[in-house]
Amino acid sequence: MSAPTDSNPASCKVILSKNVANRLIAEVQEGIRTLEKPPHLVGFLANNDPAALMYAQWTQKTCEENGFQYTLREVSRDEIEEAILAANADTSVDGIIVYYPIFNNRQDQYLQQIVDVSKDVEGLSHRYIFNMYQNIRFLDPETKRQKCILPCTPLANIKILEYLNIYNTVLPYGNRLFGRTICVVNRSEVVGRPLAALLANDGACVYSVDITGVQKFTRGEGLKKRRHEVVDLEGAALKDVAPLCDVVISGVPGEKYKFDTSLLREGAVCVNFSSEKNFPHEVREKASIFVPSIGKVTIVVLLRNLLRLIQNRRADDVQPAAATERPGTLEAAS
Repeated sequence: MSAPTDSNPASCKVILSKNVANRLIAEVQEGIRTLEKPPHLVGFLANNDPAALMYAQWTQKTCEENGFQYTLREVSRDEIEEAILAANADTSVDGIIVYYPIFNNRQDQYLQQIVDVSKDVEGLSHRYIFNMYQNIRFLDPETKRQKCILPCTPLANIKILEYLNIYNTVLPYGNRLFGRTICVVNRSEVVGRPLAALLANDGACVYSVDITGVQKFTRGEGLKKRRHEVVDLEGAALKDVAPLCDVVISGVPGEKYKFDTSLLREGAVCVNFSSEKNFPHEVREKASIFVPSIGKVTIVVLLRNLLRLIQNRRADDVQPAAATERPGTLEAAS
């Protein structure tokens, strides 16, 4: 065995997203075998964003490799509303994903709301977003047969933390991050704020950081509250909260941004969900675990969400839930 070098410290384990994705793919493949026909996902592309096109191509590739049907429909901005409504009514379509931004304003939010809740694989419709922030985990809280869909990128981050055993399965479901302190550098409405809320709803103390300052997300002392609360930390900055954290998750969409690794707690876990490299190479000298990207996990979570939608529509509510909700996993009931 070769001795560790300065460029590859023995103390830091680099985890590639494909390792996490492969475990989830096994669950997805088991679930798809219970279905009568391949699930059909339709993607709508109504912009000229190269990143959106690349995401669509990755999605198509992953779908085809795993027995899903995928159709990309390229439409103009003027056609997108009617195209979504037509897909809502099309019984051959099981799930819908729209590649944003299209108008890059409130009209995009409107489009998110017209995707039928039973086909919304991204979990962006009002009902799912409301339930997520209110810590309501089922569409039918009384019978608990239909799990809510969560946004793909925040859920991908959670699945990575589960893979890394950051979640403590000894604790009751819903409290498994109790005792963890996590920093999320990004408070966008698409990823950062939902992620902070999800982590806090699972029991963590979360410091949410963006250019406007720091907010603290918790369920109160001793997890006495049912859902998270948010407190503005006046005058606080990243340098004040990052050293307190077991886990640092960064998603700043800027090529020039680099996380200051001198702020890291010794042995922290670091996850990058930005398309840019938020952490410099030196992160390996302080972190115990480093996940440099999460893209592959995000796409598998998308397929998993699609299976969830189909399960929610099934009368018997037995499969593919058994395949995607194994005992001991994050979302399995305890």
